[in-house]
Amino acid sequence: MSAQPDLLYSEEEEALRAAVRDLLADHCDAPGVIARTESDTPHDREAWKALTDGMGLAGLLVPEEHGGQGATHREAAVVLEELGRAVAPVPYLTSAVVATEALLACDAHDLLADLASGRSIGALAVALSIAPGAAYQVVRHEDGALHGELTAIADAAVADVLLVPADDGGLYAVDAEAVTVTPQVSLDLTRPVATVTLDGAAGRLLGDAEPAVRRALRAGAGLLASEQLGLAEWTLTETVRYLKERKQFNRPVGGFQALKHRLAQLWLEVVNLRAAARNAADALARGEDADLAVAVAQSYAAPVAVHTAEEALQLHAGIGMTWEHPVHLYLKRAKADSLAYGTAGAHRAALAELVDLQAP
Repeated sequence: MSAQPDLLYSEEEEALRAAVRDLLADHCDAPGVIARTESDTPHDREAWKALTDGMGLAGLLVPEEHGGQGATHREAAVVLEELGRAVAPVPYLTSAVVATEALLACDAHDLLADLASGRSIGALAVALSIAPGAAYQVVRHEDGALHGELTAIADAAVADVLLVPADDGGLYAVDAEAVTVTPQVSLDLTRPVATVTLDGAAGRLLGDAEPAVRRALRAGAGLLASEQLGLAEWTLTETVRYLKERKQFNRPVGGFQALKHRLAQLWLEVVNLRAAARNAADALARGEDADLAVAVAQSYAAPVAVHTAEEALQLHAGIGMTWEHPVHLYLKRAKADSLAYGTAGAHRAALAELVDLQAP
């Protein structure tokens, strides 16, 4: 693989994008996603099955010899862009990226094969807000059993196996049926979080927790930028389309110069976000300067995604305030993503440390 960063999309990546977009158009239309957020089952199992069984996308990061596709973070990033565009309620980031990366660090080949095939869904039992390298909650390991409570675990409700860090420094695989999962109130209704309670649960030791968790969270943060890119692109595209159709004083609203300036600013921000997100995905794929690239991407991604979604809501005017219009899903996802795997401020602090830039 080239040692030079490559921010462009290959023909194969564009073909993958087209296939995923077509699939999501069939399975994750806006009315369907909104309806799911109002139900007791917000996750779309049919869409997940189509992504995993039909296209094998859960195994992109898993080597072929372990049952995966042997692809890279670049391809996974393309998938996440499309999932972000659709605010798809599937556990791709948490299972196919974060949990998978933790298992790769531990060489847990049998569990990797299960996650790669989509037969099982995994979740790293670390709070969604934790940044790479930051301290995280652990449970107590005593007499071969795990005891404790972990909060804000994303997609725990649909996980088949939980990867739980313990106070002895180990990372344990725990069957979801051995724990109690209690839903928490979540701003983002398409990626619910939950409290996981372990009361004497049995766990299988996989390896050292610290390097596995750090690797998993770094990949999660880096590829989250691609999801935020997809989200920002959808909100900008839909806002431009709406402003071309909506008329005021017998002319399209988008023709007014003040709105043109706001849209132009959003376009610049989204283009810059694309460069940062692609750089992070490419660095993770190459294994070079990944910490730096991820910190740069997440320093920039959250403010852009939130700003674009906020502008979309405002520029859609009254219809944007209705529950039936999906823009609120994008704003909630953008707000929740701004806290996921570390805030922009936390990543800026990490970036400053990486380049030895001292605060004044």
